[in-house]
Amino acid sequence: MKRPLIRLVLFAAMKHKHRSLAIAALAVTCSLAAFLAHAAGQDGKPDPLAADIHRWSDYVKSNTSTDELWAQVKSGAAPILESADQSLRDGRRWLALTRLAAVRVNLAASVYASEHAAGQFKDDAALEAEWTRMGGVLRDALGPTSPNGLDGVAPAAVRAQAEVALPQVRGFYDTSLEYAKNTAPEYGLFYIGQAQAQRDFVALCRSLSAATSLRAPPLRDLRAELDALETEMLAAYRPPVSINRHPEFIVASSTLNEARELDAAGLRYGALLRYLQAALRFAPLRATPATLDKAALASTLHDLDARLSAAGVDHTIGRTFLEAAQAEVAAGVPFGGQPAAATIVTDVLPRYFAALEPAKPAPPKPAAQVKVTLVRWPYT
Repeated sequence: MKRPLIRLVLFAAMKHKHRSLAIAALAVTCSLAAFLAHAAGQDGKPDPLAADIHRWSDYVKSNTSTDELWAQVKSGAAPILESADQSLRDGRRWLALTRLAAVRVNLAASVYASEHAAGQFKDDAALEAEWTRMGGVLRDALGPTSPNGLDGVAPAAVRAQAEVALPQVRGFYDTSLEYAKNTAPEYGLFYIGQAQAQRDFVALCRSLSAATSLRAPPLRDLRAELDALETEMLAAYRPPVSINRHPEFIVASSTLNEARELDAAGLRYGALLRYLQAALRFAPLRATPATLDKAALASTLHDLDARLSAAGVDHTIGRTFLEAAQAEVAAGVPFGGQPAAATIVTDVLPRYFAALEPAKPAPPKPAAQVKVTLVRWPYT
C-alpha cells in the first residue's frame, strides 16, 4: 500500500472582471497563507508536527477500507486528529502533540498490518519469520532503555512524549508473537506495527526538538506520588462504581502502572506526564469530582498561565494540561464528553508543581491485607 501524500493545489486567476470572482480569489490566497503559516515553524521551515497531523488526517479521509479493525481505528482517530489540527491552529502546540500521540500508534500499525495481509501468515512459522525480520529492522530501538537516551531533546513536553514511546517499542514487539498465537495473526501483526510506530514517533519527537533558553524542570523520582495516587484509586474501587465504571478504572490504573515503570527506568519526563494523565483519568471516578464556576475557572486559568510562564523554567509538560483546559473553555464543551478543565486546575496542575518540589517524607505503609495481581497486555 502506498501511503497517500498531502496535495495542495492552488488555482489563481490573474484577472477578474467580476467582484465576486476577485473576492473568491482573495479568499483562496488568504487560506493558502494561513495554511503555510500553520505548516511552517518560527524559522520558516516546514513544521514536522503540522506535516504529520496533515498526513494522517489525509490518510484517514482517503482510506475507505471496510476492514473491521481499520473501521475501529478510523472512528476513534478521526475526531482526535481534527482536534489536534485545531489545537495547532489555536497555538496549543503541546496539546496538539499529545492528541497526535494518542492515535498515531494505531494508525501506523494499521498501515503496517494492511501492507502485510494476515492471509500470508496462516501458520506460526510464517508469522515468526516476519517477527524475526522486524526484530532486525527495530534492532536499535529494542535494546535496554537508558535514562539518558533522549538527552538533548527539548522542550520537556517533547521529551516526555518520546520517553513514553521509547520503551513501548520493546513492549509491543515482545508481546506480538505470543499475542498472535493466542488470538489471530492480524492482531500479532498489529502489535508489530505498533512497535514500529513508536520507534518512528520517537524519531518524530527528535525532529521536533528545538534549543531553549529555559531551564530544565527539576525532576525527581515520583514513588511517593505514585503510591499516594494508587492508594486513592484502591479506596475508590468499591461497588457500585467499581462495577459500573470498571473499564475506566482499568485505564487509569494502567496509566499509573506505566508511570511507575517509567519512573523506575529513570525516564523522569515520561513518568511525570503519565502520572498526571493517570490523575486526570481517575478524577471522574472520585466520589465528588472537581467543579468550578465559570468566573473562578477563568481566573484560575489566568493565574496558572502566568505561573507557568514565569521563573524561566521549561514548564511545557504542565502547559500541555493547561492548554487542554483552555481548549475546553474556549470550545464550551469538553473534548470527548468528559469535563476536565476544573480537574486540571484544582488537581492535575497542583500535582505538577508539587512534583517539582523536593520529595516529602513518605508516611508509613499499612500492613498488606490482600494481594491483587492483574494480568494485561502492554499499555492496554
